[in-house]
Amino acid sequence: MTQPNASLDEPAAPGEPGGPATQTAILERTETAPLPQVQEPGDHERFAHYADKNKIMESALTGEPVVALCGKVWVPNRDPQRFPVCPTCKEILDEFFPPEDGES
Repeated sequence: MTQPNASLDEPAAPGEPGGPATQTAILERTETAPLPQVQEPGDHERFAHYADKNKIMESALTGEPVVALCGKVWVPNRDPQRFPVCPTCKEILDEFFPPEDGES
């Protein structure tokens, strides 16, 4: 015998026999902080800066700016071998990886 208001097509309400105990929804959201602005507009063009290789490759695809070790923000679009290395980036890198004998 069936209940007068129950239908086989309608799901049972939460907490009723045969119904889900709870219902949960997951919302994932990626939060990103805005990148700092370039402080000195022409400076990034005078030096080749050190930054994470993966970030540089990603920037080549997306056009998003990259943050260098020294804190400069720029979109890499020039051949870095044509420019001298940023002295601040080099100093920071040398603190973590000191030059080996015979290297400057």
